Amino acid sequence: MQPLPLQPTVDPSRSSGALAAALEAWAAAIGPENVVSDGPDLAQSEMATFATHQRVPAILRPQDVNAVEKCLAIANHYRVALHPRSSGRNWGYGSRVPVRDAVVIDLGRMNRIVEFDEELGHVSVEPGVTQRQLHEFLRARGSVLWMDATGSSPECSVVGNTVERGFGHTPYGDHFANVCALEVVLPDGRRLATGMARFENARAAPVYRWGVGPSLDGLFSQSNLGIVTRMTLWLMPRPTYFQAFSFSIDQDADLEALVDALRPLRLDRTIPSAVHIGNDVKILSSLMSQSPQRPAPPSLLSAEALDDFRREFGFGVWNGYGGLYGTRAQVAAARGAIRAALRGVADRVRFFDDRDMAWAARLARPYRWLTGRHLSQPLEFFKPVYELMQGTPTDRMIPSVYWRKLTLPATDRLNPDRDRCGLIWLPVVSPLGGAHARVMIDIVRQVFACHAFDPAVSMTLLGERSISNVIGISYDRDMAGEDARAMRCYEDLLQCLTRAGYYPYRLGIQSMGELRSTVGCHDELVAGIKRLVDPNGILSPGRYQPV
Repeated sequence: MQPLPLQPTVDPSRSSGALAAALEAWAAAIGPENVVSDGPDLAQSEMATFATHQRVPAILRPQDVNAVEKCLAIANHYRVALHPRSSGRNWGYGSRVPVRDAVVIDLGRMNRIVEFDEELGHVSVEPGVTQRQLHEFLRARGSVLWMDATGSSPECSVVGNTVERGFGHTPYGDHFANVCALEVVLPDGRRLATGMARFENARAAPVYRWGVGPSLDGLFSQSNLGIVTRMTLWLMPRPTYFQAFSFSIDQDADLEALVDALRPLRLDRTIPSAVHIGNDVKILSSLMSQSPQRPAPPSLLSAEALDDFRREFGFGVWNGYGGLYGTRAQVAAARGAIRAALRGVADRVRFFDDRDMAWAARLARPYRWLTGRHLSQPLEFFKPVYELMQGTPTDRMIPSVYWRKLTLPATDRLNPDRDRCGLIWLPVVSPLGGAHARVMIDIVRQVFACHAFDPAVSMTLLGERSISNVIGISYDRDMAGEDARAMRCYEDLLQCLTRAGYYPYRLGIQSMGELRSTVGCHDELVAGIKRLVDPNGILSPGRYQPV
């Protein structure tokens, strides 16, 4: 079958007649108070943590799935592009900015927790439900279930992070792997239910993800093929006992051995959680984010300065942590296996439970008196991580985005977009092996040295066989020329990593049209599906769409 031709979409920033008519129709359909066509919200929708040029002429705020269908029908009639967002806190990837000029359809008012099952551990939510809202919902009910939280803002959308294939910290850290029964509105206005949810009386809809026949859920992750308006999440039963562990190495040359020692522990699930490994710059960005002693941008950290910081705060060249869950006997067995595997590899291996964390807080001040070394600041860094491994969202990671700002904001209400923090993430995936980790980090260091940026790198052993590597470029957008310099660094790094065979698993809005398949007909198939469900090309033009 020949694919349907993709009709040209009206550019909303240039066709005032079509846009004006669409705005009038949207106001009639969802209420004029829910159609924003002027004011500061529009400007904020065009801000990100790097330079952008896209324009947002209006924002729609539907309150339910029926209103979403109406918004899409009107967009199709007038051929005006729409771009959905949930919370808009997609910092480092484009924040709330669309890939191309578009009217934004803000799903924040759709914030119902629709269904909840304590016994089987699942909950169904709309896209406006935030991490904080879901966590408080579970706590208010005295639930024995934990959500998995990402390290970003508690106000992040649970659905928004999941469809971007974000990840967290617990054994349920791979978010899209732990969802099912999506409700989706297609760009042409039709409603779709995935998996068993496509049958009205299917009792297994919230507990069996595959359904019968072709599985469609993945089509609506990192795509512009539909708007997810509801999703069922699986929740983790609270274990009998939880203990966190941390480890570090003092020599970069030991990185390969460290990764190889951890691999069998993830492969046989001795370590059930994601394991996060960060380099010294990554740790320093968290410890020094609000300190007046933080290094002044744009100067680079010298090797000597990094050595001094590591000695003062007691962290290594590479530092990691993970969580152990189960009975005390199960945790003890895993603890023994970790100690044995890291003996002679890691310079420090520590284990913490609630009692240890409480004692560390009490001893922080006398420890500084006796040794002259900080304990409170590393503890302040580790405490929110410890809570994340128990499903508690935190905003304590946000300040790290500010660590290269020359001037800090005068308010505690941090907003990296408004405060012109420079942040670009490049996440790539590699096989779980020390040799791959070495090749990747050598490329990163060479590119960053060429462009004079400090490389903040985290390697997450999210699955049992791969590493999710997240590389951060941090800078101050208020400094002339830094936006362009940072983007050149990003582009060079993307080119060097893909040339070596390490590809992104997630993209920012600035590069969604750059990656083309080189094997098979993947791009042609996706383009054909797009033509079928969105013949007018109105939904998120350019989103994960090769040009």
